[in-house]
Amino acid sequence: MNDTLELRVKRISYEADRINSYELVAPAGGDLVPFTAGGHIDLHLSNGMIRSYSLVNDQRERHRYVIAVNRELAGRGGSQFVHDNLRVGDIVRVSEPRNNFALCEEAGHSLLIAGGIGITPLLSMARRLDALGRSFELVYAARTRSAAAFLDEIEALRSNGYIGVCLDFDDERSGRVFDLAAIARQAPAQAHLYCCGPQPMLEAFETATAGRPADHVHVEYFQAKDPPAIAGGFEVKLARSNRTIAVEAGKTVLDALLDAGIAANHACSEGVCGTCETRVIDGIPDHRDQFLSKEERAANKTMMICCSGAKSATLVLDL
Repeated sequence: MNDTLELRVKRISYEADRINSYELVAPAGGDLVPFTAGGHIDLHLSNGMIRSYSLVNDQRERHRYVIAVNRELAGRGGSQFVHDNLRVGDIVRVSEPRNNFALCEEAGHSLLIAGGIGITPLLSMARRLDALGRSFELVYAARTRSAAAFLDEIEALRSNGYIGVCLDFDDERSGRVFDLAAIARQAPAQAHLYCCGPQPMLEAFETATAGRPADHVHVEYFQAKDPPAIAGGFEVKLARSNRTIAVEAGKTVLDALLDAGIAANHACSEGVCGTCETRVIDGIPDHRDQFLSKEERAANKTMMICCSGAKSATLVLDL
């Protein structure tokens, strides 16, 4: 299992409508495990849920992690549990930081496009680029100004001179459409483009950047685009455990493993965080994740067992 840390909730701050930030520190003080801009931690909640949250603060800050949680009324319950139950002084268990949405610090210019709570990893990137004196632009869209978190900190970054900021709010457009394609088109040819936000924004971003080099386009999904593979009807052979587990209809591979008492790493259960990535020794996965690239999916060397299934009668996994 991945290493976890016991941290104290030092501060909870209101950031916007339904968005709170949470500052986590070591109970005895001192430095935490380093992280890099775009990284995240998994919050292990006392009700058994595990949820991934992007780190918002400057990666040079070694004494704390800061996350922001949007209370999702139609979500799976994790964000509501955090808002309703986490209190200043509480001890929480978190994973060590990981980064699946890394920043290219050497880029000549970076364009950061955020929608709603998607500002969280991009704000950490903006802080890093500002510290390095790099050229970048931040585009931040939200339903309303009151629903946009960290506006004061973004304005402070703007004052430093390296950052161009475009704020866009649905209720202030006066009929104008948020034209993401035009925003992407105006970026220099060799710029690195990043996007994090709601699903329609991410899909529009991927369409708008389809002609750019793949390694210059970076997307962070917070939720699944495809439904999980739960048709079942296949077997999973565990090479290291020397066990064979039947995956029944209505269950994911992860469900079947956990039911069988197999300790498998997992967090988001939606195929977006990468925690459950498992090496495939034999068989053909039915990929449903948002983590692997098209090339990685085609290679079939790894899969996300929380959401992906099998196209073959048997999968042999390195577990």
